[in-house]
Amino acid sequence: MSDPAEYQALDGLPAPVLVVRGERTVYANPALLKLLGIGLPEVLDTPVLMLLARFSPEYQRWLEPMHTEYTRGKQTPDKLWVRVRVAEEQEWTYCMSRGEGVRAEDTLLMLVDAEGEASTRRLTESLVEAAGELLHCRDEQSVLEMAVEAIHRHGFSVMVLLLEGDSLRYGPLRQDAAQVTTCEVLYGKPLQDIRFPRSSMPHIDEVLARHKAAFHSDFLQVLENVRTMEPLAWLRRASPSVRALDAPIFVQGKPYGILSVQGETLTPTSAATLELFARQIGGALENVRHHRLAASRLAELSRLQSELVAQERLTVLGEAAGVVAHEVRNPLGAILNAVAVLKRDRLGPVSTSAVRMLEEEATRLDAMVRDLLDVVRPMEPRPRALHPGELARRTLELLRQRHQLGTLQVVMNEAPDLPLLQGDEMLLQLALENLLRNAVQASPPESRVTVSVSRVPEGVLLAVEDEGSGISPADIHRIFEPFFTTRATGTGLGLAVVRRVVLAHGGTVSAGQRPGGGARFELRLPLAPPEPLPG
Repeated sequence: MSDPAEYQALDGLPAPVLVVRGERTVYANPALLKLLGIGLPEVLDTPVLMLLARFSPEYQRWLEPMHTEYTRGKQTPDKLWVRVRVAEEQEWTYCMSRGEGVRAEDTLLMLVDAEGEASTRRLTESLVEAAGELLHCRDEQSVLEMAVEAIHRHGFSVMVLLLEGDSLRYGPLRQDAAQVTTCEVLYGKPLQDIRFPRSSMPHIDEVLARHKAAFHSDFLQVLENVRTMEPLAWLRRASPSVRALDAPIFVQGKPYGILSVQGETLTPTSAATLELFARQIGGALENVRHHRLAASRLAELSRLQSELVAQERLTVLGEAAGVVAHEVRNPLGAILNAVAVLKRDRLGPVSTSAVRMLEEEATRLDAMVRDLLDVVRPMEPRPRALHPGELARRTLELLRQRHQLGTLQVVMNEAPDLPLLQGDEMLLQLALENLLRNAVQASPPESRVTVSVSRVPEGVLLAVEDEGSGISPADIHRIFEPFFTTRATGTGLGLAVVRRVVLAHGGTVSAGQRPGGGARFELRLPLAPPEPLPG
């Protein structure tokens, strides 16, 4: 055993010191005993390897062989970073330095507090992992929420200040609940609704101007010219030695906001890590915007491709329609004239039935040819002022006179004070006729068809609802295509005509399910059609 006087000079050191001779501990200063929470006799009676197993179990598997090699005279590192289980079952990081003792066979081990370095390392590792996860976010709010949560997990208070012109507002934050409540009571509104001028926070302006973070060793001193006295006094009582970091967030080279982090354990080293993380946040926000732009351009490309395909289809359809008009309509006219002549004669029951069937089929074929020509003909509206309610009523009356509504109950819902609509009456009536005929064909006998006319922000909404079987979700996106039909006797041209008329007026048409069963079609028309393109 060592003479205590040999190492008495080490008793006053604040750093924990241990002197080892072979496998035995021969000296431990008061700082080490306090750190481990045990008495000197217990330390001196416990072999070194057992002390390692007790107070640094996760490092035991490599410290033991290293200690064995050292006792055999082999070369080993002079410094090691280890986690030590200290009193009250807490763990702390130390840098263990090795030196020579008073005697040649003695080894002096000094533990230097390295918890700050370890905390920075853990913070860095955590934020590197979080930065990778940020790249998977698809909206800016998710990026900011994930970022502040990653920092808050390390015990820091954190907020994002968002830049809006010459003002700043609070974005996502993780702050002491009592502090947030105090501020909200003082300002009389939720923190996220508070706006304050950039000029009221000159240190923020400086951070943005220099594109560089600022570390505040005395954050309360910085706030004296910013916060009112009430919250500042509260902060002084709650966190008298708080430190802070303000790091700029730039997106595509433009200032976006400030990452503001506060904590009593914040160090310049960890602040540097957080400054780099603020740049990663900016990169993740840029990534979100790039994805949003790419999605928008992809949707636009898809729309243009669909329009191109539709235009090519109409071109081919137009050529076919020209042939049909010449080769089919002329014989149809002759057939219908012959039917008219035959109907003047006195025919027997069989002949009368045959002539009636011939007339019905010829009329149906003529209507099909007419629909085909309507689909492919140029849509050039000749707008004039018309009342949308009167347009709907006139179209319904026309179908009644033609006995095309059958036994259906037709209900008209018209909002008061409807504005006048600038549109082509003939074309819009054609569209509404086709929409109503579609509803009639889809509806069971005695059921209801509802026509609604109302004002919407875009202009006017014309809606037609039926109580039929509805539309399959798979068919909704194809239902306005030429020749698409789900009926055995349908032509698939009526709704295509509706779409072309509405688009020619600068409006939109949509189809969906009616609540309670059936289908609902909506025509949204602007109050004035778009100006025709020059040339």
